[in-house]
Amino acid sequence: MSRTALVVGGGFAGLEAAIHLRKAGLDVILVSDRPYLWIYPTSIWVVTGEREFEDVCLDLADVARRHQFTFREGRVESVSAARRAVVVDGEELVADHLVLAIGGTPLKPKGVEHTFGLSGEPENASRLHDALEALVAHGGGRIAMGFGGNPKDPSAVRGGPVFEVMFNVVHMLRRRGIREKFQLAFFAPMPSPGERMGKKAVAAIQKMLGEMGVEMRFGKKIDGFLKGGTVLFEDGSLLPSDLTVFVPAQGGHPAYAASDLPRNEAGFVQIDPGCAVPGFPGVWAVGDSAALDGPPWRAKQGHLAEVMARVAATNIVAEVSGRPERESYLPHVSITCLMDMGNGAAYVHRDETKEQMIPLPVVGHWMKKGWGAYFKASKRKQIPRLPGM
Repeated sequence: MSRTALVVGGGFAGLEAAIHLRKAGLDVILVSDRPYLWIYPTSIWVVTGEREFEDVCLDLADVARRHQFTFREGRVESVSAARRAVVVDGEELVADHLVLAIGGTPLKPKGVEHTFGLSGEPENASRLHDALEALVAHGGGRIAMGFGGNPKDPSAVRGGPVFEVMFNVVHMLRRRGIREKFQLAFFAPMPSPGERMGKKAVAAIQKMLGEMGVEMRFGKKIDGFLKGGTVLFEDGSLLPSDLTVFVPAQGGHPAYAASDLPRNEAGFVQIDPGCAVPGFPGVWAVGDSAALDGPPWRAKQGHLAEVMARVAATNIVAEVSGRPERESYLPHVSITCLMDMGNGAAYVHRDETKEQMIPLPVVGHWMKKGWGAYFKASKRKQIPRLPGM
């Protein structure tokens, strides 16, 4: 009976897979290149100074001890699907089941080093906070925020956090009484950024940006960034900026590109509805690592990553037990977020049957902060896990 599982990647998908596989009785090793899980949905407040860096970290060794699986910090150098093996810091690890959850890699448009990010390295949030405070100390300036796309896989866009940071920065500047000292702009290559969330949501977002006095530059492809942060568009036009926040779309992880794994055009690992990698028994891919199927508006989000992890874990246990039934992640494909605005939030949901956007003035902001505390406590087994959360 196959009883060992190697989970590669310590993000939302990887940790969820490790917890559920261990709960089912498998011997589990979780590998991550950092000692903590970075809680991206709450990292927006590191930028505005409402949270410290450490507040957004979940110690993986501590969680592993509480759930009784093995945690190993290290960098994945290569992957062999045929052998269900990975090389971590020069050592090969092999298991009966290999769960790939490393995530993706941000694309790098020309001059991206002149911008500040939100995705990728967690330290980006602290760097952006410091740059924002330096601009405030300077007395004002021009701030541009935006995100890019990946035509090879539109599901890999990271737009939501940029909207949230813009809303929170506007709220912060207003609270300090210095909003009029800053010119703000939002840019994206698609004509209606955020449209994946639904027509109601995108209309409401654009209305809010307009009411906040934020200039909108939509529908122009981004050619790159100049020194200092100025945005250069493909038609030759410029968006001057003293501080530019840019979140690129993602592509596949380099370790996958050099492997025998089947991948889509963007480099993400091909999977079946049960999160198994076709042609490689015992190999699974979940979260941002995987090439998602589903409706055209599908998007890679933390909640779906956890759903995929649970589906993969359930199917691994069924396989180990010799049962034929398999679960699918496809019925769960949806967009769900609590979009924070600094002084409130909006609940956004889209699935195959409905689109929702429910304003939650004041209380929504504290609900999202409460979710951050709940996430850490539930993963630490300090409070019960709520269904669907």
